[in-house]
Amino acid sequence: MGLMYRFLGFMFLGFLLFCKAEAAIRYYDFVVKESDFTRLCSTKSILTVNDSFPGPEIQVNKGDTVFVNVHNQGTYGITIHWHGVKMPRNPWSDGPEYVTQCPIPAGTNFTQEINFSTEEGTLWWHAHSDWSRATVHGAIIVYPANGTSYPYPKPYGEQTIVIASWYKADVMEVYEDAVASGAEFNTSDAFTINGQPGALFNCSTGTTFRLLVKQGETYLLRIINAILNEEMFFGIAQHNLTVVGTDGFYTKPINADYIMITPGQTMDVLVTANQTASYYYMAASPFSNSEAPFLNATTTAILQYIGNQSAPSSIPLPTLPGTNDTTAASNFTTKFRSLASSDHPISVPMNITKHILMTVSVNLIFCPNDSCSGTPDGDRLGASMNNQSFVLPTTDILESYTSNNFSQTDFPLEPPTFYNFTGNVNVSVYAEQGTKVIELEYGEVVELVYQGTNIGNAQNHPMHLHGFSFYLVGTGLGNFDNQTDPDNYNLIDPPEVNTIQLPKNGWVAIRFVADNPGVWFLHCHFERHTPWGMAVAIIVKNGGTTSTSMRARPAYMPPCPSS
Repeated sequence: MGLMYRFLGFMFLGFLLFCKAEAAIRYYDFVVKESDFTRLCSTKSILTVNDSFPGPEIQVNKGDTVFVNVHNQGTYGITIHWHGVKMPRNPWSDGPEYVTQCPIPAGTNFTQEINFSTEEGTLWWHAHSDWSRATVHGAIIVYPANGTSYPYPKPYGEQTIVIASWYKADVMEVYEDAVASGAEFNTSDAFTINGQPGALFNCSTGTTFRLLVKQGETYLLRIINAILNEEMFFGIAQHNLTVVGTDGFYTKPINADYIMITPGQTMDVLVTANQTASYYYMAASPFSNSEAPFLNATTTAILQYIGNQSAPSSIPLPTLPGTNDTTAASNFTTKFRSLASSDHPISVPMNITKHILMTVSVNLIFCPNDSCSGTPDGDRLGASMNNQSFVLPTTDILESYTSNNFSQTDFPLEPPTFYNFTGNVNVSVYAEQGTKVIELEYGEVVELVYQGTNIGNAQNHPMHLHGFSFYLVGTGLGNFDNQTDPDNYNLIDPPEVNTIQLPKNGWVAIRFVADNPGVWFLHCHFERHTPWGMAVAIIVKNGGTTSTSMRARPAYMPPCPSS
């Protein structure tokens, strides 16, 4: 009998060790505080996590759980969002201010539980309050589950590449001035790669980020576009790139001279050091096809082969497309296909039960008595979806909804007026403000078509949905035709993503199953467009069981200013 108990004890211990190996629990402390950084010939104080820019990496295996204790030692409230993590049944820790929580007050802390499920690859975290994410952001690396590996030969090494914005001015002052006046936001003064502007900017030559590589070896670059308002081309001089993943999911390999990555997106890219041992620039420059102001500048880093060679007199730069090369941008973004293998299967929703047609526009917001200075007519710049310009409440929607104190679930599921969306627009440029949301039944199968419009300043829009990955099944230019365009959908191997590029005066169709109960934010990831109102919250109602319902409210949530 004693031997039996010892045997059962060993079995139980083995089971616990197996479970721990399969899904670990990890802990991080994020200290949010002001830190001094010198860039572009001057020193300024910026908001950071753990005194670093970009912030610390979170490293997990697929299926792990992470607890992050966020200590706010700054001077104002802040929230942190885990971009691309689906957070099954746990909107309480998702992070967007006044959507799923109120800001963490200065001088307090809040522990967030991040639940990883099917994601595998590169994601990221960032502040989701005001414009704090300009400097408060970092990578999330999701390695394959223990006992599994990449669907390609394991690279010799890997490097995270975070492309970000740098402002000489105080970012919060830039934000608050524009919000107060209703005017356009000022552009940044530089872009950075891993915190450094690169040699093409003043006072930046000696601090340029360098990636040391061994000749003949292959490296995995985990590229994140953390820039506030610009889509970017990226390439490495004389080196080919192979994209193997995006937004935490694998793709069929894409061989390219350059990539085009929009704010919020991540890409996993293989590069082989197969050129003459020397120094080569990696560079990122903007893409813009609108009249909106943008920073037309190039940030650089150096790919340096290990060896005794000295730097050439002129380090070669990659040849990137022009800033308004729409064809180059489209040629790249339309290449994505899911891996769709036996080890990495996909499940494209087929039997749609909920259709949503969503116009996406840049608008004006009427100001009584011409009281705003955002436009010559005394109005303010705005944005909308289905002509609804989203206004954040003073108590977060999740708290109100779970307290049965939220009733604005009448967001229109189609445009209030049908017109030639991408032609000569003959409708009002003014949008209606409010906090209406979309409510979905648990398990509904959703097809959402984003439709760009020619209202205001037509342009691309990086659209991001919290709480879900979704399948990008179709895209095109002009007005979406619900009779003919679905015939050209890719329902075999569409990419599974969380952020997409809606083309200027075009459309994108996505599909997902509403199987994650909670309140989830949908918004443009151009940081100027969210405060203008290009956003909406989606409520997915609880299912009929505990496993299909939201988890219980944590014992502590950051208090709302009005409570």
